[in-house]
Amino acid sequence: MNRSPARLNLEHLKKQAKELIRLYRRQAPEAYARFREALPAAAGLSDAQIAALDLRLHDAQSCVARDLGFVSWPDLRRYVEAQLPHGRSRDDRVRRWLQLVYAADVSGTSDRAHPRVAVRMLTEDPGLVADDPYHACAVGDEEAIRRTAANDPAWVNRPGGLLKLPPLVAVTHSSLLQIPEYQPQLHRCARLLLQSGADPDQRIGSRWPPGTLDAPDDSNPLSALYGAAGRNHDLTLTKLLLEAGANPNDNESLYHSLEGSVTTGLLLEHGARIAGTNAMYKVLDDENVAALELLLRHGGNPNEPAGNAPLTDCGSPLMWAIRRRRSRTCIATLLDAGADPNITTSGGLSAYRYALQFGLTEVAELLRERNGAEALGDDERFVAACSSGNEREARRIQALRPDLPGSLSAQQLRLLPELAASGGDDAVRLMVRLGWPITVRGGDWDASALNHAVFRGNAGLTRFLLAHGADWTEQHGFGDNASGSLSWASCNEPVEGGDWVGCAQALLDHGMPRATPDRDDPEWVLLAGRRKLFSDEVREVLLGEAV
Repeated sequence: MNRSPARLNLEHLKKQAKELIRLYRRQAPEAYARFREALPAAAGLSDAQIAALDLRLHDAQSCVARDLGFVSWPDLRRYVEAQLPHGRSRDDRVRRWLQLVYAADVSGTSDRAHPRVAVRMLTEDPGLVADDPYHACAVGDEEAIRRTAANDPAWVNRPGGLLKLPPLVAVTHSSLLQIPEYQPQLHRCARLLLQSGADPDQRIGSRWPPGTLDAPDDSNPLSALYGAAGRNHDLTLTKLLLEAGANPNDNESLYHSLEGSVTTGLLLEHGARIAGTNAMYKVLDDENVAALELLLRHGGNPNEPAGNAPLTDCGSPLMWAIRRRRSRTCIATLLDAGADPNITTSGGLSAYRYALQFGLTEVAELLRERNGAEALGDDERFVAACSSGNEREARRIQALRPDLPGSLSAQQLRLLPELAASGGDDAVRLMVRLGWPITVRGGDWDASALNHAVFRGNAGLTRFLLAHGADWTEQHGFGDNASGSLSWASCNEPVEGGDWVGCAQALLDHGMPRATPDRDDPEWVLLAGRRKLFSDEVREVLLGEAV
């Protein structure tokens, strides 16, 4: 293989990966050897063991990428996409590089930063950021920053460069902070800027739509602290900024710090206010009892009213925790901190009833112990049995009430997509077998159970729902159908280990039309007359070209 970066061509690389997986399926020894050498999952295994791994196209793509010195196929792909044809200006190349260094709310274009790819480009072209002090901030060039600040003291607080960033923001939002060898120099640069008079509260307006680079959204400012604490989760840099006087109450840092939990305690120790940030709800999106306890110790209100929908439908952190199907331990933590067990949803459901509705029998028992039992109607007992997967009890109630589930309320019926969204597969299957309306919409983005299953890459549940009457044309709240859910999810992989290839095949097997290539752009396809982008593997399946 010619490994010269100048010769990389994405279509050629795709063909290499396809050929490798074809050889693997033909049990070719050279394919086994290639996987053994390049794929960590196959290292040290025998041919028979590698054959048993049932490797797929993405594994072959990983091999191609690693042969070229990239950690992953997405990194290789992003690298190739960032290259420009001959004749384009240097500014165009630098702008492409900056879009790898900074995430979308700063760069205004790329959804994610790609620091490893940015470093690869910089290694191949060391002069890429030469003579520009703002680019020096992105990479941590201490000498360039020191020289510029000495010659022009006001520069440390003046936005500039292609992305119009103040120097300290350029440092703290740089994704190269995620690369260990760059961290110390970026830390030193931040310290130097502060010592030279940089305002620790430097900020920019968001460039994420509706904002743009030329017209940033100043109603959603992004501070230097947010870059350190909420974007890069860098404890050293967060501490440096806070000790220099950065305001921890910037409406972003605390909330986003919970995604990593590394900097949350430091922000709280320096006076970050919890009220009004939705942090008490954010922490309950995952099972993170330690972070919840941390917020509560620093004055988090277990009864804080929600600031926005769909949180407001739940009424309190306790109800949101139930909707997110948190554990008995998590619920007990809220109750011990003073969460009101008598709170109700906007529709009037008590916490006890709400827990049963979501199949949380242990949580319901805890609430019964704290607040006493409540009498339940047949419909509620039927819903509770379905949600907890108790088929025998559900069928017993249905035998007495054959109008169920047809007579359930709209709120109760929304449980089908809600549980599909949260991984309650057994409950979803039982509900469908008992006659639940399969196209009912719900969840955070108002989607059917099928859309939620496809989004999660849950091929088994996708196929089950389709076999029981679901249809790929079912709409969701973003104005598309299951093919749109497949498009976004296969490209962004919101759930680790999702099988979007299996979802694609299930949709095709149940009536979704095949895609056709888009003549104007080979990366895109046309599906039912609409242009869509899918992952490489899913695209091959939809085109009928799967290897």
